[in-house]
Amino acid sequence: MTATDTHRAIDAVWRIESPRLIAGLARMVRDVGLAEELAQDALVAALEQWPESGVPDNPGAWLMTTAKHRAIDRLRRSKLSERKFEELGYEIDIQQASSDADRDEALDDPIGDDLLRLVFTACHPVLSTEARVALTLRLLGGLTTDEIARAFLVPEPTVAQRIVRAKRTLADAQVPFEVPRGQELTDRLASVLAVIYLVFNEGYSATAGDDWMRPGLCDDALRLGRILAELMPKEPEVHGLVALMEIQASRARARVDASGKPIVLLEQNRALWDQLLIRRGLAALERAEKLGTALGPYALQAEIAACHARATRAAETNWARIAALYAALGQMTPSPIVELNRAVAVAMAFGPQAGLDLVDTIAGERALENYHLLPSVRGDFLKKLGRYAEAREEFERAATMTRNEREKELLLERARECAEAA
Repeated sequence: MTATDTHRAIDAVWRIESPRLIAGLARMVRDVGLAEELAQDALVAALEQWPESGVPDNPGAWLMTTAKHRAIDRLRRSKLSERKFEELGYEIDIQQASSDADRDEALDDPIGDDLLRLVFTACHPVLSTEARVALTLRLLGGLTTDEIARAFLVPEPTVAQRIVRAKRTLADAQVPFEVPRGQELTDRLASVLAVIYLVFNEGYSATAGDDWMRPGLCDDALRLGRILAELMPKEPEVHGLVALMEIQASRARARVDASGKPIVLLEQNRALWDQLLIRRGLAALERAEKLGTALGPYALQAEIAACHARATRAAETNWARIAALYAALGQMTPSPIVELNRAVAVAMAFGPQAGLDLVDTIAGERALENYHLLPSVRGDFLKKLGRYAEAREEFERAATMTRNEREKELLLERARECAEAA
């Protein structure tokens, strides 16, 4: 294997193993920042040694053992807790005295719990939403600071500062490295799911920049969601979120043309939808339903996505059911954005005037004041009603509000179509 091949292998191993590695180390040292430093030390050691020695049979175990040795050295140099030093030293002595298989089993045994602790720590409410996203992608997604910055179109120093501050905040607040219980678990799980879905949505419909989608972020969010579903199999909302992301991700190839131009849902070639992802999404939704509790917001949104996935042609979509599901979602989590989506479904089921009437009841909502999809949706209804001059104005207004260049082009094209039809 060439040095280049080895470095590629190390990069792949790091993406897979780093969350497990950092989680296991954080359990030992009770400090997420220190755990990441130790993991990075192990990565440097791999970069130095593996090009000559070759990639070990169990690279994750090699990295963990190396990182634990670094932890011993750090604790010795800083003269930290003698008891902690003895515990770590004893653990490594036991591992070295055991067989390779026993050692690997000992290393991996608590890893599920460790990962779950890391998820809840990275998404702790003591951090801002931006900090939670950056730290989650760094620790659990294995992304570099530069990759996170490019994904969200912010300067790299800004992301670096967010991550540093987040780790310092967790340390200063003495946030315990643990999975919360009872009501706190419910509250914190909502934060975790919100972070994962925020990452997915930024990949699915980029808020700014030249690209309509950033598939890498969708992939990262899906991977995090699948991990969480394995770690928390009895939480229906976790399965609901995974179902929602799987089904939405299935449309990726059909959402843009060869030039990158957006293609709206009703005009997509459904033969391009990924049937494997759809099956995975429907299976996750079924798991949520079988847990026997009332469906939560993510599972309800997954039900809506499933209505689209089950329709082989746009004309077969059950819009009346989708409108009813949005109504149920609006009762559970009242939001003018949910109402806007319900208006679209109502228009498809009962005509554009019904949709327009509903939109006009929420047009003054402050939350929609700078939301470009409000004039976009209203423009669509007006266009279908033959009110082309008004529709053109709405599309042009929406174009001035979006920060995504691809979306702006699409809205201006619709405005031109209305001008020609008037």
